[in-house]
Amino acid sequence: MSEITPGWKHVAIGFEGVPVSLGGLNPWKFKWHSLDEPTITVAHPSYPEERHTMSLFELKSGGKTVRFAAGEYSNGVWGFYLAA
Repeated sequence: MSEITPGWKHVAIGFEGVPVSLGGLNPWKFKWHSLDEPTITVAHPSYPEERHTMSLFELKSGGKTVRFAAGEYSNGVWGFYLAA
């Protein structure tokens, strides 16, 4: 089993397009800027034995920048993480 990447906290899980707040910004309303950084490994919040790979992104709006990790747990079901 892959090791979980330390330093990240689970923020939300939900279907694609359902509003989420990442530092006050809803990622579904912005263009995600992919970061050239390694992916992270997380445990599924409901099934902790499952491991998932999340990519790192940034959102920018009104001088605010939010760095986050996101990925699909399954088709259309997304997970979001912020640095702890």
